[in-house]
Amino acid sequence: MMKKGDEEDYWNSSKCKAFTFDDEDDEFSRLKESRQAVNSIRRLVEEDGDEDEVEKVSWSGEPIGSIAWSVTETAASNQRTDREPAFPRIHTDTPTLGKSQSGHSLSSLFKGKNRGNFQNITETPPDRSTRIFAPELRKPKFDTKDFVGEYSPEETVQRMMHGKAVTLEKFRSLQDKLFLLDSAVSCHHGNVITAVLIHLKRTLSKEVLFSELQCRQTALRHFIQYLTETRDQDLLLELLRSLGRTDEVALLQYKEHLNIGDANKKRDFLKSCLSLPFSAEDLAHVQDQHNLLDRQIIIEDTDGVAERRGKLLNTPAIATLYYCCLYHYNNQGPISSPSSIRQTFKLSEKQYFVTALAARAKLKAWPDVHALFSSRNWLGFTRKKAPISFQRVVDILQRNSAPSQVLQDYIGLVDDPQLRISLASRHRCHDIVINTYRDMKDRQLLLGYRAKVERGSAAEKKIDELLNQPQIRWKN
Repeated sequence: MMKKGDEEDYWNSSKCKAFTFDDEDDEFSRLKESRQAVNSIRRLVEEDGDEDEVEKVSWSGEPIGSIAWSVTETAASNQRTDREPAFPRIHTDTPTLGKSQSGHSLSSLFKGKNRGNFQNITETPPDRSTRIFAPELRKPKFDTKDFVGEYSPEETVQRMMHGKAVTLEKFRSLQDKLFLLDSAVSCHHGNVITAVLIHLKRTLSKEVLFSELQCRQTALRHFIQYLTETRDQDLLLELLRSLGRTDEVALLQYKEHLNIGDANKKRDFLKSCLSLPFSAEDLAHVQDQHNLLDRQIIIEDTDGVAERRGKLLNTPAIATLYYCCLYHYNNQGPISSPSSIRQTFKLSEKQYFVTALAARAKLKAWPDVHALFSSRNWLGFTRKKAPISFQRVVDILQRNSAPSQVLQDYIGLVDDPQLRISLASRHRCHDIVINTYRDMKDRQLLLGYRAKVERGSAAEKKIDELLNQPQIRWKN
């Protein structure tokens, strides 16, 4: 410890004026740790007319930049490393912060570091590899190569497959774009192929893009699917026309009728589709659809029944036939009669029979049902005949709640004896079961069925009569 006199001699011999908190007029009392404080110090230095006479010294009194000052500062820096907070260490090649992000402090000034506009202050910095700096902003998480876009087409496709950000704008020439597309196709990744195609669609003319896709069928299929899902109808039609796929062009235009709600407008649109380049088979279908919708509109307008309005429009031909079998069965007109619909739309006999049977059974019109089965042979005898099995006939009649007497007429026509017995037993058609056992000459089964019928019923009496007939040769 120095004596009081020595202290005064020391301060008086110093090249810096002593700093005291009591000296309010001293400009250094207004200094703060900010850029404004540093700039104010710079002005004080620059205002000195004889700049060469100002000697820059540290707090120790040694000139800044001297060997003694450098040794002292290096030792002090190493000591502070052990006790100061461990800020992140950065390498010498780390970019420094801009002026707006870097700050000045009094400590940096007193340590003699070259900051801001203090260009005359020189220093010999310690080893920067171990130097400690204040925390910086974190580096952006992107590769410089990503930003510049230096990847080849193959590398770009690989990065796209892994979900990494890439830029496709750097592929400017047609050759580079086609290389990129071929690389995407070779990776067999649908999303990557579609992304590249979207870029080509945006940056190439339609003529060039279409011509290049003709020799790349995989990319072409992806592009057609993309245009279909995005409903880019105009561009898709242009593409198909350029490829000469006229059938697909016609079909694509024809599908527009699905979006038309008004029946009259849809009919007119279908009529205009008849001029499209359909194949002969497809053109026949479009013609039938137009004729059917036209007929449905006429029938509904003629019926004028509010509760049935709207049930016929846009229905298939079978549904239209069913409607006419319900409400126009005996009509012989050219529009609504079932026979006219059958002939116009070339419905098969089986289709017509099943539809008419279900419609007339629903209305309980049993005479019409029986008339469907009437058939005369060449001798003039009438017998029941159907284009479907009688088992299916029984099922249709049963679903429409046909009475037992009606069911019995058709259960007896089932060919398979076991199936006939099963159906007859289910619907309590005793005569059919008894007659079938009689034809089978199975006495035991007939006795077993006798126990199932009511005592004293007509079925029991019939069984007893058969069992007592001596002319029947029973097999058991």
